[in-house]
Order: sequence, then C-alpha cells, then structure tokens
Amino acid sequence: MLDQIQPFMKKPALYAPGTAKFWDDPHISKGMLDAHLNPDQDAASRKRGTIRESVRWIAEAFPPSRYRALLDLGCGPGLYAEDFHAAGYRVTGVDLSKRSIEYAQASALSKKLDIRYLRGDYLGVCLPEQYDLVTLIYCDFGVLPDSDRAKLLRRVYGWLRSGGCLLFDVFTPAAYAGREEHRDWEYCANGGFWSEKPYLCLNSLYRYEEESTFLRQHIVAVQGGAQCINIWEHTFTTGELARDLAAAGFRTHRLYGDVTGNPVSGDGTTLCVAAFK
Repeated sequence: MLDQIQPFMKKPALYAPGTAKFWDDPHISKGMLDAHLNPDQDAASRKRGTIRESVRWIAEAFPPSRYRALLDLGCGPGLYAEDFHAAGYRVTGVDLSKRSIEYAQASALSKKLDIRYLRGDYLGVCLPEQYDLVTLIYCDFGVLPDSDRAKLLRRVYGWLRSGGCLLFDVFTPAAYAGREEHRDWEYCANGGFWSEKPYLCLNSLYRYEEESTFLRQHIVAVQGGAQCINIWEHTFTTGELARDLAAAGFRTHRLYGDVTGNPVSGDGTTLCVAAFK
C-alpha cells in the first residue's frame, strides 16, 4: 500500500489536478446526491431552509418580471432551479454530474415543471440563448484556477443580455483563518463515501498563503491502487473581485454578505456578488 500512496505524499503544486473523477465518479456521485438531498446539512448543497431564503431574496432583489430568463450554473439535482421556477423564472440548469442532472430531469418531469437541464462543464457547454440572470451558488467559483475563473467571467458576460446580472458567492480569507495545515486518516473496512470497497483515506489541508488558496486533498487507497482527489478553494477580497469583474467587462457590481442578502461583515466568511453587464 505504501507504493500506492507514496507518489501523492508531497505538497502539490498550485492547482495541480487529482487523478480521480470526483464529481462524476459512479460511486462517489451516489454519496454526493444523498448529500445534496439532505435538507438538514450544509454539504453538497446548503440546508433546505437556506435555499428557500436565498430564492425569496433573489426574487425580490432581481425579480422575474425584470430578469425572466435564469441560468443556474452548477445546478446539481435542481433544488434551486425548482424554487426559481416556482418564483416565476424561466430556468435553465447546467451541471457536470450525470447523476445529478438525471435526478433533476426526472424530478421536473414528475412534477410537470418546464425546466431545461443540460449536462456539461460550464467552461465548455454551448448555450443556445441569452439570459437575464446567471447564478453560481455555494462558492463554486473559487474551485477554479485563475485562468478558468477569468474564462468563466468572459463566458457569462457573453451569455447575459445588456443589463443582465451574474449573481455568485465566494469564500473570504476569514473562512480559513486559524486553520493550520494538517493530515489525518480513516479506514473504512466496509467501504464508505469514497469507495464501495474497503479503503484507507489520507486527508490533508494545505495552505498557499501568497495565493490565498487552500487545498483539501483526499488520497484513497484500495486493494490494487490509489487515487487522489484535490479540491481547491481560492478565497477573495473585495478588491480582487472588483478587478476581475472589470477585466471581464462588467460595468458595476454590488456586494452582500451572503446569498440571502445580508450586509457585508468585516469578519464574514462569504461574499455575494451581483455583477451587471
């Protein structure tokens, strides 16, 4: 087993990819869907009550009478999308996970909801129309490397109609304040979240201070092999957000403390950004 995990034991270079299909792994995606659908925990999705509160605020601040066509990036199994539809938006959802998109499509069909779902990476997916409001919720923006974030902002700018809005949230450096680099491990004799087979998982947190970026790494060793899952998280200051939005062409933006519309707090762990074309 040491031979299997030895190649992964050094601190990776910034934004080095892992070796595993995390979002669409046949086994892991089952656990991810379960986490999305658990209404009482902030995991793959936020708690159900928070989702409803977010949609209520978004519908008041960016009403469907003005922002009719809504694109939900990273829509998962459609939790926000269905609430957006109920609030009066015309909704398109995009997600990379086959399992999540299939769940969302089946749910919309069973409830007779006119929601369009597309499976794909939003850095490459082709979209046939323009939108009034684009959402990217639960800090997904920060998992991307610098160049991909810039590319996504340019793509979203192109998808928006004049006057349209991109609404997204990010973590601030306060989210990782006081969290030291560390390693721990777990052994699951009967399988678990990372594999249906017995496995040993080595968990690490790495800090990249100058880049304000953090890595949660999971090395999963099973009989016959090992895989590495790297989950990156860049944290943002207000100045960095303003710079990157201006570079992508956005004319102005507003800041909130979170996606329920709370005011910005000096020690808050999140920021919500509404950027206008």
